[in-house]
Amino acid sequence: MTGHAWETTALTNGIVRGAAELEVTSRGVLPHRLPAWARAQCDDGQFAMAQSQPSGVRLAFRTRATAVELETVPTKRVYAGAPPRPDGVYDLLVDGRLTDRGSVAGGDTVHLDLVTGAAERRSGPSGTLRFAGLPARDKEVEIWLPHDETTELVALRTDAPVRTSDCAGRPRWLHHGSSISHGSNAESPSTTWPALAAADAGVELVNLGLGGSALLDPFTARTMRDTPADLVSVKIGINLVNSDQMRMRAFGAAVHGFLDTIREGHPDTPLLVVSPILCPIHEHTPGPSAPDMAAMAEGRLRFVATGDPADVAAGKLTMTTVRDELARVVAQRAADDPHLGYLDGRELYGERDAASLPLPDELHPDAATHRSMGARFAELVFRGEGLFAERVGTGVS
Repeated sequence: MTGHAWETTALTNGIVRGAAELEVTSRGVLPHRLPAWARAQCDDGQFAMAQSQPSGVRLAFRTRATAVELETVPTKRVYAGAPPRPDGVYDLLVDGRLTDRGSVAGGDTVHLDLVTGAAERRSGPSGTLRFAGLPARDKEVEIWLPHDETTELVALRTDAPVRTSDCAGRPRWLHHGSSISHGSNAESPSTTWPALAAADAGVELVNLGLGGSALLDPFTARTMRDTPADLVSVKIGINLVNSDQMRMRAFGAAVHGFLDTIREGHPDTPLLVVSPILCPIHEHTPGPSAPDMAAMAEGRLRFVATGDPADVAAGKLTMTTVRDELARVVAQRAADDPHLGYLDGRELYGERDAASLPLPDELHPDAATHRSMGARFAELVFRGEGLFAERVGTGVS
C-alpha cells in the first residue's frame, strides 16, 4: 500500500448491490441472497450454501481512484474424490467494460462428500485483491463477487473518495432459477448468462439463481414478492426433476401457488416463466440425478439419471412433462394476466446446441453456452416484441 493515501468505505447496501441482506460478522459483512427469515425456514445444507454464494452480487460505486483493494474471506469447497476446484473469480468492470480479474487465496474451506453428504468446515485467513492502474477520471466501478464462492467482505480501500453508483436508476430485473441461472460452469461472475443478458439490456440484475434449490419453495416466492422489481422471471424445472422431490399432481398446483405469491407484490410487472433448457439425460428419464462413480474414479465430475422412464405414467417428472405442464399453466393464467409470458428453455439451449456444445457434466452448460444463452435471452426477451422490451425501451415502436 506504499505510495497511496487509502480511504476505507463502509460496506453497506448503497455499495453492495444484488444482495437481500448483509449479515454483520466478527470479520466484516456476509452477503446473503435470501433474508434471514427465509433462511430460517430451510435447514438444507445445499440451499444454505447456494444462497450464500453471491451470484450477481457486486460492489458498485463512482470514484476517481486509480487503485482499489478488496479484503475478503472466501469459502473454498473441496469435494472428496473430485478434482480440485479453481479459486473463485472477481471481475472488475470500469464503465461497464470488463477490465481485470483476480482471485483471493486462503479463506475458509468446506470439505464435502457428494455420496454421503458429510461436510466439515475449517477456518482460514482473509486475503486481499488489488486492482491498480485504473484511469484517473471519474468512472463507474463494479467488482463482481465470485458467483460460486461464499465471500465475506472485510474492507474496501481506495486511493480516492467513493460515492454512490448510478446503477440504482436502471430497471431492476429479478430472476430465479437453478444452478444454471446461478452460473455453474460460467467463466466468471459477470459472464453467467443472466449477468450477460442484464448487461446487454442495460438493467440491474438481482439473481436468485440457487444451485440445487429451485424447488418452488414458498419462502423464495415470498422473497420475490417483497423484492422491488421492474421485471421478473422464474426458470422452473431441472431441480424438481433431478432431486425427484415432486410428482405431477403437486407440480402444477405448486407452480400456480408460486406465481400467485409473486403476483401479490408485483400485480402488473412483466412476469416470464422459463422452462428447462435441453438436458438429454432427463428429457424422458426421471430423477434423481447421481454422480457417475466411474467418472469420479477417473477424476471427472459427471451425472447420470437414475430414475425409470416407466414411472412417468405414475407422475414422476421429466424435462418433457415439466415443459408441457408449464406451458399449460401459463396459457391458462394468461387469459387473465396480460403481463405473463412463457419461454421454452430449448430456445436458449436446444438439440442443435447440444450437438456442438454438449453439457460437460450432463447437467450444466459450459462458459461458451452461458454466453450464447445470455445473448439469446436478451434478444428474445428484452428486444423487439419480447415481454420485457417495452419496460426497457427496446421494443418495436
